[in-house]
Amino acid sequence: MNEKNQLGIDSCFLNLDDPIKLFEIWMEKAKQTEPNDPNAVALATSSKNNVPSVRMVLLKDFNKDGFVFYTNLNSRKGNELKENPNASMCFHWKSLLRQVRITGTVSLVSDDVADEYYSSRAYESRIGAWASNQSQKLENRDELINSIKVYKNKYSDETKVPRPKHWSGWNLNPQNIEFWLDGENRIHERLLYTKIQNGLWNKSLLSP
Repeated sequence: MNEKNQLGIDSCFLNLDDPIKLFEIWMEKAKQTEPNDPNAVALATSSKNNVPSVRMVLLKDFNKDGFVFYTNLNSRKGNELKENPNASMCFHWKSLLRQVRITGTVSLVSDDVADEYYSSRAYESRIGAWASNQSQKLENRDELINSIKVYKNKYSDETKVPRPKHWSGWNLNPQNIEFWLDGENRIHERLLYTKIQNGLWNKSLLSP
């Protein structure tokens, strides 16, 4: 029988008042067990007309201020986030039978933060940020390949590829973070953290 924490749920939930710390512990565990991309997360956005869309992105940073990912600001998700800053993330680690859901509002990271991350990317990835008009229709694949060639010629020095102004990072400032563990016979375990004030959180158990 699995050990339980103070709330009577699995000990993997620990007894923490800080959900960011719990997320950090769960993420480190996922890095050990997931076959690839433990930082892959489903990002849900909505247009100003309340039409939802969802896609996988990669989480690149997180701290008490939020969860950061990068993208073309003119992509569908970029435009939707500019219209409607409400967003949600869902991590699912099949190897651990665990899930984390995060809801909140987004804001752009600073230029300094975006520049630092962009400069850490591989040369081909930095060129791709210039060459791809993300989410726009292509006449054919060659159109994209030719665009890559153009920007490789323009920025042939791999140390001098500036960050496009249309490419940056979004920070999801969480208002709610839910941790989920698969249970036998669909009797799952769910722990919800709700932000209140001054960096403090309320904890609640949820029915499966």
